[in-house]
Amino acid sequence: MSLAVHKVLGTETEFGIGVRGRPGYNPVTAAGLVVAAYAGASRVRWSYDEETPGRDARGFGPSAGDFDTGMLNTVLTNGARFYVDHAHPEYSTPECYDPLEGALYDKVGELVLARAAAAAQSALGPGEQLRIHKNNSDGKGNSYGAHENYLMARAVPFGDIVAHLTAFLVTRQVFAGAGKVGSENGRPTVPYQLSQRADFFEEEVGLETTVKRPIVNTRDEPHADPGTYRRLHVITGDANMSEKQIFLKLGSAALVLAALEAGALGPPLLLEDPVGAMWRVSHDASLHRTVRRAGGKSITALEVQAEYLARVTAYLAATGGSPVERQVRNLWETTLAALERDPSSTAGYLDWAAKLQLLEGYRERDQLPWSHPKLRLLDLQYHDVAPERSLHHRLVAAGRMERLFTDAALDKAAAEPPDRTRAFFRGTCLARFAESVAAANWDSLVFDLGEDALRRVPMMDPLRGGRERVADLIDRCASAADLVRALGGVDGRTGTEATPPERAL
Repeated sequence: MSLAVHKVLGTETEFGIGVRGRPGYNPVTAAGLVVAAYAGASRVRWSYDEETPGRDARGFGPSAGDFDTGMLNTVLTNGARFYVDHAHPEYSTPECYDPLEGALYDKVGELVLARAAAAAQSALGPGEQLRIHKNNSDGKGNSYGAHENYLMARAVPFGDIVAHLTAFLVTRQVFAGAGKVGSENGRPTVPYQLSQRADFFEEEVGLETTVKRPIVNTRDEPHADPGTYRRLHVITGDANMSEKQIFLKLGSAALVLAALEAGALGPPLLLEDPVGAMWRVSHDASLHRTVRRAGGKSITALEVQAEYLARVTAYLAATGGSPVERQVRNLWETTLAALERDPSSTAGYLDWAAKLQLLEGYRERDQLPWSHPKLRLLDLQYHDVAPERSLHHRLVAAGRMERLFTDAALDKAAAEPPDRTRAFFRGTCLARFAESVAAANWDSLVFDLGEDALRRVPMMDPLRGGRERVADLIDRCASAADLVRALGGVDGRTGTEATPPERAL
């Protein structure tokens, strides 16, 4: 059994935005207002120099990028990126060492958006109010993403990733869905379903993220050494509010990918019609519906997940696993057992089950049919990032939703980066030397030291640049110039190496 690359991971969440009291508002303008208002955002521009979103993992070359000017991009001192993506404010977490840290920084995104919206409110007119939701659909046929990213070894053939991951992604909705009233995108009518995103997937494999969405995305933009790593870009997930659910979603995927990379996942579990299975699984809140495996045998989504859990359990038995990995495995097992026994028993930590329980309560109290617009409004209100309006936050305050993190931990993570990835270097440099940072992206920082040329410090390994490696060095440097001289770097104008590359991050 070979060793897997450590699964550094992160999320990218597009938030729904509206302005109550202003018909015909421009969502791009509103999103820009929110991003610009956030007090924790730097004015450092985002560098697109190394970004190639059109490169395809199947070997196709990059297409011309459609980039904005960077004026609506900010980089936070916690290492995250906060910016406008099309018509949405988007928060991308810093690189996180494990799924527990990933869940923490994902939740910080809600805090960032709530604070930014409150700050932007003063720019609106009387009777106008910003509304921001961590959800995936506007109910009018438009879906926006909650993407995940996982570090993988470049040596793993992409075809193997497709073969092994498809059935996992199709069926993990049973514990990863955020819940949704109704259906969209021409799918059959259903009163309630597990996932907000499932109706919008139309291909098995592909590069797109906004049209003809694929179950397995082929974007090949590693944001790291391309000869060593790939960044697996997962676009099937929902934007979750539950801390435990985010942890389980990220952790189970990371374990499946680690077992695959180590050659310990066994033969692929193939579905006959993955795209059809995607919405069929989502449309069955009873979890009894079966889908067909390649070859004709019927199987439930819970049975598929049980098979993946068994294989990951065997992998961890052979490798030992970290405490966080074992925590994920145990929660995965507990959740599948609870869903098999009584899906409503997971309402304390799965969004779709919690929301369904709330909606059923309102339906019974007010004798509402599923088609009543009040239920769609309540569905949306669950995802409001403002604690005073959010139904999710109301459940948390009442002790009906389990948590993993304290408010103090979220506050700290909103300001400080993770310790064990290169995000520490990025965030700490922005906190200490923001006036000297000309631009930033995931794999480099560009410094303006008042010289003829800018100086770029590459960060091509996500696992380098953590506190243990660079904190003492940064503390010893009185200025960005001192830091760049100590590290070495690359000429930002010519791209030539100024010092031996092994001295860079």
